Amino acid sequence: MDIAIIGASGYAGGDLMRLIALHPDTELTCATSRKLDGTLVSKDQPHLKGFVDINYTNPDVDKVDADVVFLAVPHTVAMQYAGSLHSRGIKTVDLSADYRLPQPIYEEIYGVSHTAYFEAPYGIPELHRDEVKGSIFVANPGCFPTGAILAAAPVADLARTIIYDSKTGVSGAGDTVSETTHYPNVADNINPYKWTQHRHLPEMQLEISRLGSQASVHFTPHLVPVTRGILTTAHIITERPVTTDEVRRRFEHMYRNEPFIRLQTPKLGHVRGTNFCDIAFEVEEGGRRIVAVSAIDNLMKGAAGQAVQNMNIICGLEETTGLLFPAATP
Repeated sequence: MDIAIIGASGYAGGDLMRLIALHPDTELTCATSRKLDGTLVSKDQPHLKGFVDINYTNPDVDKVDADVVFLAVPHTVAMQYAGSLHSRGIKTVDLSADYRLPQPIYEEIYGVSHTAYFEAPYGIPELHRDEVKGSIFVANPGCFPTGAILAAAPVADLARTIIYDSKTGVSGAGDTVSETTHYPNVADNINPYKWTQHRHLPEMQLEISRLGSQASVHFTPHLVPVTRGILTTAHIITERPVTTDEVRRRFEHMYRNEPFIRLQTPKLGHVRGTNFCDIAFEVEEGGRRIVAVSAIDNLMKGAAGQAVQNMNIICGLEETTGLLFPAATP
């Protein structure tokens, strides 16, 4: 299959190119970048030398022709491309937030009018595989929501309150230089931000409600001095006392056939560079609080890896194709 990546020069775009180069059923034929138009991809991203030997281009969206297109452009920009791709019937996976939320919620959170809205499945395959399978356009979830939702999904209907606390690496902020990600401000430090109003919170709230839960959902992220990865702790306050055996059965049942969910102690180093989500839990004495912890690579299961997983599904390929490999550790 011919693959195009619109917005290929960022971190997520780089991981997409890495995965597509190694995928047995794909060939990258178009990698776009406005600022790097005409530049050899491997000059911008030397780790891809010998794997991606094409130049960045900057074509009009109507001239992008591929079997599958990945939109790896910023939030509020993807809608400028999506309408054309959707109307032409081109299979598309959108890594931005532009199609993750209902239009009124999206416009409130992102502060813009949506100019090309249509409904698209929310691409967490573990929860929405059948919807993804029948679609030509998939809204790839945010990185924080992916780890958070998967951590709580098996017990969401038991919850009265869910409080998420996430620790994220600096690559989640993208490749633009900023004071927030400046090395002296990150090293030897832990920085909470968007304490109560992070824009990924509505995704979490919406998905938890879709799981049959009426729980209130709260979220605070922290920036930590690592490059890749998100460790999320979910404090799940239950409506009634629960037992460890009951919770274990729920996790094992929901994820029994999921190739990218591993029920084991989550550590960032064990998922780095992979599409895995590792999850473990503990029930507090008295059974009224479940602590579930997940670990993902924010650029993989939180972005490019999950996007390729969704591509495999909508194209009728084995879901794990090009994605089954372990982390490099230590």
